[in-house]
Amino acid sequence: MSRTAFVFPGQGAQYCGMGKDFYDTFQTARQVYELAGKVTGLDVAGLCFTENSKLDVTEYTQIAMLATETAILKVLEEKGVRADCCAGLSLGEYGALAAAGVMELADLFRLIRIRGVLMQEAYPVGGAMTAVLGLEADAVEKICRETAGIVSIANDNCPGQIVITGEETAVKQAAERLQQAGARKCVPLNVSGPFHSKLLSGAGEKLAAELEKVSVKDPVIPYLCNVEAVYVTDGSRVKGLLAQQVSATVRWRESVERMIADGVDTFLEIGPGRTLTGFLRRIDRNVTAKNVETVEDLNKLLEERALQ
Repeated sequence: MSRTAFVFPGQGAQYCGMGKDFYDTFQTARQVYELAGKVTGLDVAGLCFTENSKLDVTEYTQIAMLATETAILKVLEEKGVRADCCAGLSLGEYGALAAAGVMELADLFRLIRIRGVLMQEAYPVGGAMTAVLGLEADAVEKICRETAGIVSIANDNCPGQIVITGEETAVKQAAERLQQAGARKCVPLNVSGPFHSKLLSGAGEKLAAELEKVSVKDPVIPYLCNVEAVYVTDGSRVKGLLAQQVSATVRWRESVERMIADGVDTFLEIGPGRTLTGFLRRIDRNVTAKNVETVEDLNKLLEERALQ
């Protein structure tokens, strides 16, 4: 029997105009953007739809991405599209929480706004991230362990694509050693801090305090957490995992492999871009990977489902 997963992209997929056709077409989507604005005190629709310099700043990127992902999600749900499980990459995990019904949407918007601000403020001086292409996670992890200073895996995205994070000097030294070990390329990322590094553990501790203020329910569908790459079915685990997630490795490849092993054969990427669709095709070309980014994508999906 066919099984479907909703997956949600993370920071870096954002662009001006994302979600606007959903906003213009569906009242449900407009209400999501309006709620995000009301909760955060920001013009979230303006942030997403008009040219501005804030969209690529972490504290604004995160609420903009989550508003767009959940606006599309709510329209999909309104149209009767359902999933058997869900997952999200880094901040995309909050989109998965929305799909899993773990928290009220207003609480998710409030938390992602706080998360973005905390991560923005927590950038240690001299932090860096680098994409490592052409080596597998075990080899990358070994060299990170052997490198002086703080450097570790931030993201295990798919076979042959790992991101490392940490102190700038340590990241540079690890990248040099990784290329000597056979990496095809090491590409420094244009970020202002070491996401998913223990250098951000302070931000995770502050987020934990904010998480205590919200109510959490058991998921209505299982979601896979970034920290452990396992299904979460018990709401009592959610707060601790989200606090850890800020400074822990995003185990995306393992999460996808777990879903595939459990019979998921169709993945719907909900939100801007096709990043996760690309990762999925490198993880397993036998699964169906589609993205729902525009109203045109939605209509095409609904037409295909009507023919099945």
